[in-house]
Amino acid sequence: MEIVWYGLNTFRFTERGLATVLTDPYDPEVGLALPRSRADIVTISRDDPLCSYTRGVRGPFRVLNTPGEYEIGGVFVTAITTFADKKKGADRGLNTVFHFDFDGLTVCHLGHLGHVPSQSQVEALGTVDVLLIPVGSDNGLTPALASEVVSMLEPSIVVPMRYKTPGLTLPLGTLSRFLKQMGLENAQPQDSLKLVAGRLPSETEIVVLEPRTT
Repeated sequence: MEIVWYGLNTFRFTERGLATVLTDPYDPEVGLALPRSRADIVTISRDDPLCSYTRGVRGPFRVLNTPGEYEIGGVFVTAITTFADKKKGADRGLNTVFHFDFDGLTVCHLGHLGHVPSQSQVEALGTVDVLLIPVGSDNGLTPALASEVVSMLEPSIVVPMRYKTPGLTLPLGTLSRFLKQMGLENAQPQDSLKLVAGRLPSETEIVVLEPRTT
């Protein structure tokens, strides 16, 4: 399986023989150019035009933006409702967390999660091999809270997302604050993350991805 990051909350997951997933496609207004990728599933974590730019995706695809359980093209998806802030949605509304099962390899995309999830929400998600977590605050998770969420979900791999990158016009925090919170001085960015079920690290590792522009 390969995971590619396009910046902000936008990732593309591909696995031979299974549906291709694209998460939270952003509007060009954010200052980044979203590569026009093909997808079978497009997930939208929050009702916000800046993360629901489906016109930038080649299909045909199915849009998932509500809680539930789905099976599309061999990928099992669990979506649960959370909040995009620490005030039960009073400031920024609801957020949908998506959990994907690619034939035993699981990926959890937290979207715009703005709070530490409850124990029941953690149990609803189940095992998380790869956690995609927002770390740039913007009234959402602070680096300290993001670290707490990592400890709760105990993933094998953590991929930070939604932080300041070149060209981005949104007022987000830097990656370095999260890395410092996790006890890392720096990390060498990778072009993509390639995974094989059963060959995951025994201790949680942080993988930083370079935003792909093509």
